[in-house]
Amino acid sequence: MIRNRIYYGIKPLLPSSVRLGIRRWFALRKRAQVDDVWPIKPGSEVRPQGWPGWPQGKQFALVLTHDVESSVGLEKVQRLMQLELSLGFRSSFNLIPEGSYHVSPDVRNSIQKAGFEVGVHDLHHDGKLFLTQREFRRNAIRINQYLAEWKAGGFRSGFMLHNLDWIHDLNVRYDASTFDTDPFEPQPQGRHTIFPFWVPRSAHPPDGHRGEKDSPRMGSGLAQTNGHSTINDGYVELPYTLPQDSTLFLLLGERHPDIWFQKLDWVARNGGMALVNVHPDYARFEDEAPSSRTYPIEFYTRFLRYARQRYGDSFWQPLPREVAAFIGQEKPHARRRPRRICMVTHSFYTSDARVTRYAEALAERGDHVDVVALRRSPDLPSKETIGKVHLLRIQPRFAKNQTARLAYLLPVLRFLLTSSAWITRQHVREPYDLLHIHNVPDFLIFAAWYPRLKGAKLILDIHDIVPEFYASKFGSRPNSFSFALLTWIERLSARFADRVIIANHLWRDKYAHRTGADGKCSVFINNVDSDIFRPMPRRRPDGKLVVMFPGGLQRHQGLDIAIRAFQKVIVKVPSAEFHIYGDGNMKSELVALAKELGLERTVQFFKPLPVRSIAKIMAEADLGVVPKRADSFGNEAYSTKIMEFMSLGVPVVVSETKIDRYYFDDSVVRFFESGNPDALARAMLEVMCDQRLREGLATRGLEYARRNNWESRKADYLDLVDSLTWRDQRTEQKSNHGGPILASPKVNSPEILDTAGSQCVSTGSSRSS
Repeated sequence: MIRNRIYYGIKPLLPSSVRLGIRRWFALRKRAQVDDVWPIKPGSEVRPQGWPGWPQGKQFALVLTHDVESSVGLEKVQRLMQLELSLGFRSSFNLIPEGSYHVSPDVRNSIQKAGFEVGVHDLHHDGKLFLTQREFRRNAIRINQYLAEWKAGGFRSGFMLHNLDWIHDLNVRYDASTFDTDPFEPQPQGRHTIFPFWVPRSAHPPDGHRGEKDSPRMGSGLAQTNGHSTINDGYVELPYTLPQDSTLFLLLGERHPDIWFQKLDWVARNGGMALVNVHPDYARFEDEAPSSRTYPIEFYTRFLRYARQRYGDSFWQPLPREVAAFIGQEKPHARRRPRRICMVTHSFYTSDARVTRYAEALAERGDHVDVVALRRSPDLPSKETIGKVHLLRIQPRFAKNQTARLAYLLPVLRFLLTSSAWITRQHVREPYDLLHIHNVPDFLIFAAWYPRLKGAKLILDIHDIVPEFYASKFGSRPNSFSFALLTWIERLSARFADRVIIANHLWRDKYAHRTGADGKCSVFINNVDSDIFRPMPRRRPDGKLVVMFPGGLQRHQGLDIAIRAFQKVIVKVPSAEFHIYGDGNMKSELVALAKELGLERTVQFFKPLPVRSIAKIMAEADLGVVPKRADSFGNEAYSTKIMEFMSLGVPVVVSETKIDRYYFDDSVVRFFESGNPDALARAMLEVMCDQRLREGLATRGLEYARRNNWESRKADYLDLVDSLTWRDQRTEQKSNHGGPILASPKVNSPEILDTAGSQCVSTGSSRSS
């Protein structure tokens, strides 16, 4: 990270007291923010795939390691070994080959003869080992020479900086540079496991580290030993799972090893590996004077006695090399590290079907998902966990009926700034792997500027193509300055994103051409979640015939056309009612129109409802209507409502727009001429009065919806997320070669493949829904 580069560049110029003061200040500020992930990270107790259990049926493993950072620490090695031996323990000492002290053969031999282990600790311990791959490879040659000379099988980097793919350039049996959770480290991304695991050599980086995701192949595949190349198929990773002594006692000022006790008990209950790193440099023996850079060795002694007294012989107490030998035989792979993902949407989360679908799919498989959204009502909590999704409502929705452009823009800008500040704070606290940003507007992508700077990946989800949406909303012309400005912002936003999801195939072509983003655009229509939208028993006993529209009340939706058509329908079917669920800038005009036409009793307006609630209401309808205008925006805006009605087994009458003719035909919906109230009235009456037609549309529509539901596309979305976060080689290859984007847009046509490239994705539109 840039901050680390700067710090380690000026570190030699700073007195040790200043450096310690800076680290304490940052650590104490961060501690209050990380209670839910430190010292225990929920989920880290899940065992790796193929976990064999510990030797001889032991309950857990306790591994002791020491990093010797200075000549002061080197002088304490013998005393520390004597302490551990007196209590029946052995440990490993990691020594710096070219640091501030000299490692003599006598020192190494005395450690090894006593039954302890020697490991290589970095090269210079200056924080610069992983700055560039070229420099790492150059240093790897020297590190391998020390590994051979010292007969050492293990490595740990300075400051726990790591890149698991680059470690393959070292001739090691194990690496110990990672941790399960430690937000206080310079590279705070944890492995989220309390088990050792095998890191195989592969063409792609192992799962889970920011630095490992920036290059398709970072390791050379060869380890240098005394100038000779050797090839190994992998190594064992030993994450430390108990907080470091320097963190607990020097940075956080703890005066008791309670946290070690608590974490040890948790690891023991879950059968993991309790690996601790204690620095001799900071341990103060009884005959030494107190200082701000040391803590009483009694803390460590009490921990060892606690482990022995509480657990007796129920745990395995191996050296790190012995763990590596055992794991190297079994080769259990670490489970996929849960991703940290943030979604940003200038909408109401519970009413936005597409956002909820993505978020729930990720959360269900174990990823941590935060959603930043609007607040519909002051009665709703600002923070809420819905299912497994963490929802933050950061801003109320201002009056949605804005007709003035500035009145529309200012709340959006406020949302951008507020969400950006929140995301930045969260990313500093615990970094996100990926952020999925939903438009409108496109420029919300810039709320993720800080995570992107730090290496997180960004998906921009184009619900609505903004220049046309804006033109439809405010009556702008394609040759106007505002339209040109929006296309410029659209292009910048596309460039800022790593991948783009677009609402339909028609928009994909236009968007890719206008932004030059051919290489990172694909199509996901807004497939319906069949867990929510499915046939339900009707419970409405009132005998009325209900026509329904749920969605946004904007001009392009054509609700004024539908109301005028319904005036003609009510003459033929007096028991009919038109129920409209939604909100938007046309609502007051539509209410006034219904009153003007004398329909205030039969045309009823309801507030928008959460997705699961509106599905139950829609299931009670006799007929759905989607009366969009075939203008520049509505003509190409995919309407989710059509598939939702079809999934519920409700027949639907649809405006004959270019986009709907692209995806549907007359066997599944009843089309009418767009913008024509008389044609809409005839279509509605035809379906309402012809039971055979109504049942046929419902049956065929339901079959079509089942072929194109969210379950048919969920895996593709998850693969997209994984390809961006380096899940594995199989997923990456699948993403790079493209894959099925949508089952037939026409009922009888073959499956469509996305030919616009594997990096740009298309979905349905919530605003056009």
